[in-house]
Amino acid sequence: MIKILADSTCDLSNEVLELYDISLAPLTINIEGKLYKDRVDIEPNDFYEMLEGLAEHPTTGMPSPEEYLKIIKKAVKDGCEEILCVCMSSGTSGAYQSAVIAKDYFYEESPDSAVKIHIVDSKCMSHGSGWLIMKSAMMREQGASFEEIINFNETYKTKVKHFLSVDDLNHLIKSGRLTNASAFIGKILMLKPIMTMKQGKGAIVAKERGRNKVLKHYVQEFIKRNDKEMTDFILIGYTSDKTVAETLQEKIREEAGFSGAIHIMQMGVSVGTHVGPGAISMFFIEK
Repeated sequence: MIKILADSTCDLSNEVLELYDISLAPLTINIEGKLYKDRVDIEPNDFYEMLEGLAEHPTTGMPSPEEYLKIIKKAVKDGCEEILCVCMSSGTSGAYQSAVIAKDYFYEESPDSAVKIHIVDSKCMSHGSGWLIMKSAMMREQGASFEEIINFNETYKTKVKHFLSVDDLNHLIKSGRLTNASAFIGKILMLKPIMTMKQGKGAIVAKERGRNKVLKHYVQEFIKRNDKEMTDFILIGYTSDKTVAETLQEKIREEAGFSGAIHIMQMGVSVGTHVGPGAISMFFIEK
């Protein structure tokens, strides 16, 4: 039996987590001195409502090795002999390192254990790692072996295409993801940056004026880049405005002619701390 676990930045919906029995190690959010566990003590909608009124910008902390170890031990107790852990990019967080430490702890405590544990540094963020996790769960349901699922993750993790655009540049500045100068120019010109992942870190790849042009950019890039054989589903993420995600979904159907599943899911508190309300993202496998 294969167990799949991740950290809470994967942003998969509760329905998907329950359907595929995926466990999460939560990040912590420091909101004006009070610590919350992502998706345990605080939900996204509550967070986005309170965000604008905060005197200090919230900060995030990686899951502890103990959080991962707790999940690993429970999985083993439940009879799992193979455990796959998919973490957000090591270039943006220490979550991957925490999971590796937890794995080491497990084998130190149980040196004779036959349980196999593989930790994936996904090189992804948010629903990027979520895409890999969902695909892994689907492969498991279809009877794929542990080795086949590992091979898929390690082969395709750098092929998960990320697109993310934000409504307000201030959140990226406050979280240290964007310089004041870049933001100032963007605000003057009313530009919305479009970000992707390059070598495991976020990078701005385009700037568009207005939401409609952002969505047009997403659709055009999808048509140009999509690997039709590998993208059997698309994930669209949003923070506070689901209607924008639904508009993008319609455009992908009508203008790109995509007939596979398109899942719309809300970005969680950990990711939302950095991107703020009004963010919109899309994930698929590129050629």
